[in-house]
Amino acid sequence: MNNINKDLILREKLAVQRTVMANQTTILSFIRTSLYFLVAGLSLKSLLKLENSLWFQIIFYVVSFSTLVIGIYNYFKQSSLIKNSEKQIGNYKIDYLK
Repeated sequence: MNNINKDLILREKLAVQRTVMANQTTILSFIRTSLYFLVAGLSLKSLLKLENSLWFQIIFYVVSFSTLVIGIYNYFKQSSLIKNSEKQIGNYKIDYLK
């Protein structure tokens, strides 16, 4: 009976760690996408000879900035949810070491 409790606690702790790593991967994806839009905005004028390229650049910059802001907001929101769910596991260190 005690081994099952230790295994469940360990499994839950590993699940939380996987969730934390998934959250970190997600923020990196948001940053990467934001940088793609930023580079697209920077290279638009030299790549295409458009009359109103300034408007397209501004649109790319706005999309880049908003993607970054949404990603950062999402990261911190999910981090707080993960920390709150970690409290429900219990004191896994004390239980596991017994």
